[in-house]
Amino acid sequence: MAGVSIAYENEIMFSDYMFLHVFQIHFVLLISRQGKVRLTKWYSPYTQKERTKGNTEGNWTKKYAVPKCPPILPSPLFGLPDKGGLFVQNPPFSWDYLSNPEVLRELSGLILTRGPKLCNFVEWRGFKVVYKRYASLYFCMCINQDDNELEILEIIHHFVEILDRYFGSVCELDLIFNFHKAYYILDEVLIAGELQESSKKTVHRLIDAQDSLVEAAKEQASSISNMIAQATK
Repeated sequence: MAGVSIAYENEIMFSDYMFLHVFQIHFVLLISRQGKVRLTKWYSPYTQKERTKGNTEGNWTKKYAVPKCPPILPSPLFGLPDKGGLFVQNPPFSWDYLSNPEVLRELSGLILTRGPKLCNFVEWRGFKVVYKRYASLYFCMCINQDDNELEILEIIHHFVEILDRYFGSVCELDLIFNFHKAYYILDEVLIAGELQESSKKTVHRLIDAQDSLVEAAKEQASSISNMIAQATK
């Protein structure tokens, strides 16, 4: 019994450790070679008011205390206690003072100007942006500095393979004219910035089911429209 309890405790400790170290993707961007944004998905929560506060210099005029329960593990999002005993955020590690266009403009200029022989990881404002180019599109994901870049590259490739299988050699025009389907596929792969489904077959089955529901709704709406048209003659 003692051996069982020790093994059980080790299992709990291991699971807790894994839970605390789960990575989170802060946002996903798809950018064309011309700098046009084809898809954006933001997973880090902040209000619309915080999004519109632009401060390109990173200077703060007021200190904002973090939530009452700070994370257990050290995080680059939080600074050291100040003289008043409050934890304050470090300006370089937060985009609360950057609007979405500013983030997109900075990252577009940073990634599109990099040479093809450079690595696929870029350090940006205390975070790490992992990107990979497929044809004319750059797939970018933002993570914390201590997260695994190779794992994010695999997630990007996993997402691209699903798009390829669905659209048949996906191109930029597919994402322009069928952006709603691209968002639906992304939501099946990632939820709240974490990997939700690693099986391509499962994702395709769910997408096919969604398409079937859409077609059934269209047929029902068409039949109702025909009935109304005949009744009003």
